[in-house]
Amino acid sequence: MKNRVIKVDQLARVEGEGAIFVKISEGKVVDSKLRIYEPPRFFEAFLRGRNYGEAPDITARICGICPVAYQMSAVHAMEDAFGVTVDGQLRALRRLIYCGEWIESHVLHVYMLHAPDFLGYEDALLLARDKPDLVKTALRMKKIGNDIVRLVGGREIHPINVKVGGFYRVPRKKQLQELVDDLKWGRDRAVDTARVTSTFDFPDLEQDYDFVCLHHPDEYPFIGGRFISSRGLDIAISEYEFHFEERHLPHSNALHSVQKGVGAYHVGPLARFNLNFEQLTPLARETAKELGCMPPVRNPFRSIIVRSIETIYAFEEALRLIAQYEEPDEPAVRVYPHAGIGFGASEAPRGTLYHRYRLDDEGVIVDAKIVPPTAQNQPSIEADIRKFVAGHIDMDREELTLRVEQTVRNYDPCISCATHFVKIEWE
Repeated sequence: MKNRVIKVDQLARVEGEGAIFVKISEGKVVDSKLRIYEPPRFFEAFLRGRNYGEAPDITARICGICPVAYQMSAVHAMEDAFGVTVDGQLRALRRLIYCGEWIESHVLHVYMLHAPDFLGYEDALLLARDKPDLVKTALRMKKIGNDIVRLVGGREIHPINVKVGGFYRVPRKKQLQELVDDLKWGRDRAVDTARVTSTFDFPDLEQDYDFVCLHHPDEYPFIGGRFISSRGLDIAISEYEFHFEERHLPHSNALHSVQKGVGAYHVGPLARFNLNFEQLTPLARETAKELGCMPPVRNPFRSIIVRSIETIYAFEEALRLIAQYEEPDEPAVRVYPHAGIGFGASEAPRGTLYHRYRLDDEGVIVDAKIVPPTAQNQPSIEADIRKFVAGHIDMDREELTLRVEQTVRNYDPCISCATHFVKIEWE
């Protein structure tokens, strides 16, 4: 068809409320939008007037799947404002709880939200009916991630043990050792997962993304470091807003983030993998080489393999951190609040999460800014939709609609606990 409109009113297998609109005229794509119509939640406004110590618990409520990411970006920003350094075993515990979040989030996305697209299932319930052992394996893998978050963070959802300066309490060494056997099992299953996902049939879509993520010379990025990009950017976290800005577009209640003078950019697993490959653990690198999944990976549909490889890393890193763990003398370092501005960033499972806070003399939040991964990826998602449709205009309408939805799910823009009915209108 030379003229038609693809309209998906409610995206399935993503968290939150979003829709897709694509217009084709005279055989060309003239418009593509990811319309996020979920009402604004005003968390930055909620934070104003609150004590700095409340930020980790308030921001954790932004996401039930990635609360650790919000907590870590928040505490790093507060510590930056107060000139506090958290290192040693306390920093290691922060990386460990991040491993748990990556495991549970990546496994949920790979098996329940993304794999059905490749295996021909409408949702994970139908997948579970035909392949119960596969889903049972996924649920057990996810539970291991949840167990880490619960042990270090106090509970699985919206952890309550994280504080500015460290933790309210730290786990006993014996408690962490009890996770080792499950982690070894999960590590091996993560390798199996990567091998399976590498056999999927991937649609053709190559993009020359400007990849952006955190980088640390000695470790794969979870917390801290510097912002780098595939086009040579290398800046401190505090310089973020000199190079990136948010814009409001009428079709989305989520702000679009762009790199000044460049435009769209891409955060998430592909960015981390392409820019930090050498920081992966040996087994993760070896598996990537075995599967022929080596940087640069520019096909967003292949992100399911990269997420699986990052899951291997998270299991391996958790095992390493537990093996070297010694209980610290104190669960947190002392914090002395004063007026200042602090900047923090960490790598949520789906991409970089930036926080900035301004505080008064008593440590009360005067102003807050939070830039989540989905806001940063929106322009790239829309560009992917536009390019994919342009290359497949003659595809059967049902198949094309499915692939357009899958193009969005490549980014794991958010996660929903339910599958929604998708209404499609054609003109």
